[in-house]
Amino acid sequence: MSDILRRIVAVKHEELQVARAQRSLASLRDDLLHMPATLAPRGFEASLRQRVARGRAAVIAEIKKASPSKGVLREHFVPVDIAAQYEAGGAACLSVLTDVQFFQGAADYLVQARAACALPVLRKDFMVDEYQVVQARAWGADCILLIAACLSDAQMADLEACAQALGMDVLVEVHDGAELDRALKLKTRLLGINNRNLRTFEVSLQTTLDLLPRVPTDRLLVTESGILSSADVKRMRDAGVHSFLVGEAFMRAADPGAALATLFA
Repeated sequence: MSDILRRIVAVKHEELQVARAQRSLASLRDDLLHMPATLAPRGFEASLRQRVARGRAAVIAEIKKASPSKGVLREHFVPVDIAAQYEAGGAACLSVLTDVQFFQGAADYLVQARAACALPVLRKDFMVDEYQVVQARAWGADCILLIAACLSDAQMADLEACAQALGMDVLVEVHDGAELDRALKLKTRLLGINNRNLRTFEVSLQTTLDLLPRVPTDRLLVTESGILSSADVKRMRDAGVHSFLVGEAFMRAADPGAALATLFA
């Protein structure tokens, strides 16, 4: 685990202590019994697969205010507007950062973004405990992210089981071959390959291309980070990769949805 990831995970455990002191897991689960029909899971994986089946790029468009490496990406940050723009621009799904300390995210951003569109939404955070998974569903998330670099095999399996029992999909993220082997032990068919090196923060699309031959055909591969130009999109699609998670390229644009439509035209 890189130093930054170790620091983030430590903060997550601190946040969990505070959250549990304020509200028990049992109480949080009670909320799920009374959720309105509007918060029923929307089918994250299904939305991606439908786009790909129609020969289109399946884009998970990210709503992200800041990052540890780049600082604030978007000063005028209105999740409701961004979500509506992404939907109009052709996104298949949304990814919303809920991490507060490192990405300036918030639970409210996810709630607001989901209410502003009909797209399925991923809770983008550093998941280390069942409590966060139940939180995600209570907020309306349709999918969670599991980062192999900060979880053991047993943790990944437990968190996946919890999410799937609640009707959510799971996107498991890997950075190298060793993590890929571990991720393939899970049941989820959603596999993200992050092109960013967590230690150096350098980005190379070659990471996805190098691991691609080892990905089983039943998995839906999502390439993450580093998709900045139409040439990047073409390079991936020519290699048979049709699902993308993109955020930074859109967050700096005046109209993120228009930027999405242009990049994937």
